[in-house]
Amino acid sequence: MPDLYDVVDETCGEGTANIELTEEQKQKLPPTRTQISNLSLPKEKSQIGGACSNLVNSVVGAGIIGIPYALKESGLVAGVILLVLVSFFTDRTLRMLVELAHFHPKLKAIDVLTFEDLISLPFGEIGGHFILASMLFVAYGAMVAYLLIIKDTVPIIIGFSDDPGAGGFMQSELVMVVASLVVIVPLSMQRDMSSLAYTSALSVMADIVLVGIIAMFSPYQETVANNGGIVAIMKDDVIGYGFFIGFGVLTTAMTCQHSAFIVSGSLQGLSTKRWSIVTMLSMVAACFLCAILGITGYLGFLDETKGDVLNNFDYEAREGTVARCLLALTMFFTYPMEAFVARHVIMKLLYDGDMDGDTVSDNSSFLGSLSNRRVKWTWILYLATLIPALIVDDLGPVLSITGALGGCCLAYIGPGLVYLGINGDFFLEYVGSVLDGSNPSTPPDASTDDDGAYTNMAVDPSSTAQRLSGPKPWWWYPLLMPLWVRIASHGSNGMQERLAGLAAQHRLSLNNEDYLGTETVIPTKRDYFLSIFFIVFGTISLIAGLLSNFVAYVM
Repeated sequence: MPDLYDVVDETCGEGTANIELTEEQKQKLPPTRTQISNLSLPKEKSQIGGACSNLVNSVVGAGIIGIPYALKESGLVAGVILLVLVSFFTDRTLRMLVELAHFHPKLKAIDVLTFEDLISLPFGEIGGHFILASMLFVAYGAMVAYLLIIKDTVPIIIGFSDDPGAGGFMQSELVMVVASLVVIVPLSMQRDMSSLAYTSALSVMADIVLVGIIAMFSPYQETVANNGGIVAIMKDDVIGYGFFIGFGVLTTAMTCQHSAFIVSGSLQGLSTKRWSIVTMLSMVAACFLCAILGITGYLGFLDETKGDVLNNFDYEAREGTVARCLLALTMFFTYPMEAFVARHVIMKLLYDGDMDGDTVSDNSSFLGSLSNRRVKWTWILYLATLIPALIVDDLGPVLSITGALGGCCLAYIGPGLVYLGINGDFFLEYVGSVLDGSNPSTPPDASTDDDGAYTNMAVDPSSTAQRLSGPKPWWWYPLLMPLWVRIASHGSNGMQERLAGLAAQHRLSLNNEDYLGTETVIPTKRDYFLSIFFIVFGTISLIAGLLSNFVAYVM
């Protein structure tokens, strides 16, 4: 008997397969969910290993080589602590986003396939454009950084230059152009991210070997000995003046929320358990690799550490050449993943997410010219990243500014807003219950069936408003509760309005009883607090990061 997911994929694909399901398979099929955007779905799926490879590759792309520079700016002790915290935050937000989109009780009838679609439910077009702009900025900054690394490494590998940035156009920029045209552009032309599973696996293996080479050949033992030992270095390097510059680089390295829906959409048999396995394994692996490379790379050169730590190595050393080869390989294989994200944003803004168009005519003949939509914008994005890469030479500011502006919005502020907005009525009811002395551990008025699915998630608006209108405790204003209540109220109203509009437009049934037995994730107090923390943390980091970069690179 064929796998159920394979049967569903074939019957729901292009309409070319005519497969009859058995009664047993029909009973196992989930209820129909309506796709609310015109997004082109992936035609191929990957298993957990392939999804992990894609996610790790998205994390440890250009950012990993800048981790030593991040530790230099933020301070060794503070930088390592930040790396662990950012990894945890990333894991939590990745789970939060996908659980909201696919397993929230309010969205059972809706197939939410993108970050921007998710946030547009509570916050409308403004919320969607906020996320799209952040995604494009992060992906664009990463793509420029990848090309800069190729410009730094490939000319040295092939012997055109023995110093990054030295020589004329023929020795660096031209090599970057030719190499990217031969390798990067063809990979970026692929339609689905699952097509990159094997190249992502190769890239991750190359990263592992690269980390090993830097850990083995970085002169950290000699440097540590000359500076009084590791304890003395840690005492003198707890936190650096460029703390938020380093944080921006770390955020760039770990920001992959813009890839969350693409990777989860390519995962065969998506469930909370399978997705949590993907995020946990990916973040542990990424954090470990970044920590080893960052610590050994920084300790080897301390204050002399450059934005690309390989530029600190002897250009004639064999280990340096091998490391540059591996780094170039990872850049070639990681650039297309960010190109997928940037292209997705363009398709969403211009074509409502439809990358394919009507690719089949009435007589079932293929209309090849319509593939130009994907090809055209892949070329445009490549050229748009190539121009600054030809001009700029320093990798550090690119990583830091990308993380400070786009990364903070995408990794922290966006997930916090969307969680508070979608669960706005539940949050308001929870706050009201705290004010009047009760403290429910589950969403108000929620009841479960035998399968644990929540069948009644209704909240009484009049009761909530009455609770919130009374006298406020001392902590109400110091904790900025009026702001969170306003965000939640706006999100709650937006959800009601847009869900009602979708129900009328698509004739949807929003009755949760139609989806009994399907997997459901309910809002929790812990995630309320986390969402607020993410908004505050991201906002402070964004402002401080931009100011730090302005002072460091402009003044």
